[in-house]
Amino acid sequence: MTLTESSPADIIRDHANDAWVGIVPLLHEYIAIPNVSPDFDPEWRENGFMAQAVELIAGWCRDRPIPGMTVEVMELPERTPMIVIDVPAFNGGSNDDPVLLYGHLDKQPEMEGWRDDLGPWTPVLEGDRLYGRGGADDGYAAFASMTAIEATQAAGGAHNRCVVLIEASEESGSPDLPAYIEALTDTIGTPSLVVCLDSGCVDYERMWVTTSLRGMVLGTLAVDIVTDGLHSGDASGMIPSSFRILRLLLDRVEDSATGAMLLPELIAEIPPGRIAEANDTAPLVGAYADNYPLVEGARAAVADPAGQLLARTWYGTLSVVGADGLPPTNRAGNVLRPSTSLKLSFRLPPTADPKAAAAAITAALEADPPYGARVSFSNVDGAPGWDAPATAPWLADALDAGSIAAFGQPARNFGEGGSIPFMGMLGEKFPKAQFVITGVLGPDANAHGPNEYLHVPTARKLTMAVAHILSAHSAR
Repeated sequence: MTLTESSPADIIRDHANDAWVGIVPLLHEYIAIPNVSPDFDPEWRENGFMAQAVELIAGWCRDRPIPGMTVEVMELPERTPMIVIDVPAFNGGSNDDPVLLYGHLDKQPEMEGWRDDLGPWTPVLEGDRLYGRGGADDGYAAFASMTAIEATQAAGGAHNRCVVLIEASEESGSPDLPAYIEALTDTIGTPSLVVCLDSGCVDYERMWVTTSLRGMVLGTLAVDIVTDGLHSGDASGMIPSSFRILRLLLDRVEDSATGAMLLPELIAEIPPGRIAEANDTAPLVGAYADNYPLVEGARAAVADPAGQLLARTWYGTLSVVGADGLPPTNRAGNVLRPSTSLKLSFRLPPTADPKAAAAAITAALEADPPYGARVSFSNVDGAPGWDAPATAPWLADALDAGSIAAFGQPARNFGEGGSIPFMGMLGEKFPKAQFVITGVLGPDANAHGPNEYLHVPTARKLTMAVAHILSAHSAR
């Protein structure tokens, strides 16, 4: 190599940087589309926002100068669409040993609390941060995946056949994904590497690889005690409050003093390797809970830094994420309300069985209703968690090399508290595959909440790291 020639790492870096100059304006367009997931927009097809987002991303993908690539928008009956991209092997790579790359384009709903100068559908680039719903979760994934493939080719590297799937129902628990995985059996083949760009990172200084994901159970707990609202001075004392009944029911599944789950199906033993991983990571990140906007004087439920990492990844939890039957405080009359409903979100340990957990929760909540009230736990849905298989030596080396080339620091592992149903499904379907689950969602990126943002330099660098991993996979 002469002094004027660029190394493959330099070419990958330059290609990714150049590509992201054009990607950021497209992410502005994507953020402006209110294509919330079907659970939050039952009329998604009629409203047309999902179709707009699909066409924006699929159109960009079709314009990529990648030899032999095919881009299809697949839509099974009564399902959200799926972008399916098939890229043939390059420069001696194998077509029979594919890589599967995954992302999604549907979004969470608006949520309250955005800064006055920001909004979910108003993209704003402020320094390195691109604010708006969905840019980081997970609109960037298609752009990063395709650019990583392009950069590998531009640098003269090899990669095996790549299948890129971009789905549109992940924020609803991926209910449509199993049907597509089945329909695409021949296209997907048997991948030996799965790359998912829908996870998080502890900081923006290196590539963070997710080694576990929690499962989940969602459902609506409803309590009805009378048929009409009653004057609280007249009826209270004789007639129990529907809210108090809810409190009694929740005490069946959660210790309200500690937050510990009370049902065996919501608890799992933490593998020793994951405990060691948390102990190894904690000195680097410190008290992880300090990254969150606690009000003055508040403290985390767990003080120990390693304990915090395990609490957010291996503990079962209950969150009340919505309510019906409660009027706003400024419109609340002095009335004993007839009913109250709460939407419950249970996070499950990665190895817990979501079907068994859902059945146990339903049985515990609906059995022997207090005071003979009408109690139901309905609209129940669940998704599996995931615990990564042992990392192959070639992949461990590739992760470090890719992270050093892109970030200047070796990669690190950590468990993630969220759920990606796709991973549990693929872990069962392809037990011999290696997994790279990573992403750009730092602790203050606030996915699903107000002021969500994409850290653009991390997205660029992650694109570079994935390119190095694709090349290493082909050469292993």
